[in-house]
Amino acid sequence: MKITSIETHVCHARMRNWIFVKVLTDQPGLYGWGEATLEWHTKGVMGSVEDLAELVVGEDPRRVEHLWQMMHRQHFWHGHGAVRATAIAGIDLALWDILGKVANLPCSQLWGGPVRDYVRTYCHLGGGNMEDFYGTAADDAKRFGELAQAAVEDGYTAFKSMAVPPTMPIEGLKPIRAAEAAVAAMREAVGDDIDIMVDCHARPSPAMGLQFAKALEPYGLYFFEEPCWPESIDGLAMINAAVTTPIATGERVTNLAAFRDLFNARACEICQLDITHCGGLSEARRIAALAEAHRIALAPHNPQGPVSTAASLEFGFSQPSYIICETVHNDVPWRDDIIDDGWTMEKEGRIVRPNQRPGLGIELNEDEIKKHPPEKEVIQRVFYKDGSVGDW
Repeated sequence: MKITSIETHVCHARMRNWIFVKVLTDQPGLYGWGEATLEWHTKGVMGSVEDLAELVVGEDPRRVEHLWQMMHRQHFWHGHGAVRATAIAGIDLALWDILGKVANLPCSQLWGGPVRDYVRTYCHLGGGNMEDFYGTAADDAKRFGELAQAAVEDGYTAFKSMAVPPTMPIEGLKPIRAAEAAVAAMREAVGDDIDIMVDCHARPSPAMGLQFAKALEPYGLYFFEEPCWPESIDGLAMINAAVTTPIATGERVTNLAAFRDLFNARACEICQLDITHCGGLSEARRIAALAEAHRIALAPHNPQGPVSTAASLEFGFSQPSYIICETVHNDVPWRDDIIDDGWTMEKEGRIVRPNQRPGLGIELNEDEIKKHPPEKEVIQRVFYKDGSVGDW
């Protein structure tokens, strides 16, 4: 059995282009689907997939780990950077999909079988630089409260928002009070039985991130995400040690060694590895084992396309430390048109039951993908009041 070619299929999806990777073999009808979506790097990822194809075309697709090592270690440069790690992930997911089809088993069965009966999911309310937010603090708080209530009415028992505005390295009380008002409104709207998460998007400095974390601590957040840059391991560790709220990070960490350093510093309690950015399911399983050794929970970052979601769910059924899966369901109206999957999501509680199909349990409609060709992604810019560059 040999890999004959690797294709990329790109589908526009509002703020990002979904990059799907198809690995074809010389066996009739046997191929696998992966995803390598990386916002604002569509061309770079597609080029990297093309470079990696030189290494794996002609090889046996069932040798998943062997091929992962080739993609990561050959061509001289190790696959640590976001673009290369994402390209590796797209191919790696497709290889696992193929292996599951060969064995006629869901991928979670290849990894020892399901460890739970269902995976809990959560949605994202938005925030950030969305035009609906950052008017007056009172208007923003009201808007967050309304969105929180709508999420619960839609069946979710957990949701996330970007209730923390961009800040300079040091600012006064105004942004702290704005974030506090937004979270207070959400908690008042949904009560104590619903889990609320807040994402800082790694905008604050460690000093500001600590102030936000302490201000929001009374509201019992499920986790507080990226309160400073992920490169600032000491800053994350300082914040994690100073508050009882679990600190989450990892979506921009792209390799096992970096996660090792993060965990050794006890810089988080929630590992948010992104399967499509950290090198795929092969590397994600190693990161998960490391997290398990440190008793750190898994809650993967997953705002991408439907193949990423299928992989995140399949991964969740195999990992004991996995607590919840981020999902997107209303980003573009054609999301469900391009995929046929084996997942069952129950609206009550928004829980997902195990996939019974082989591999990742998915099939993509290439004709539907072609109806939504890639578009230039909108550049997201943040500048502080004095004109200096901020983080989006």
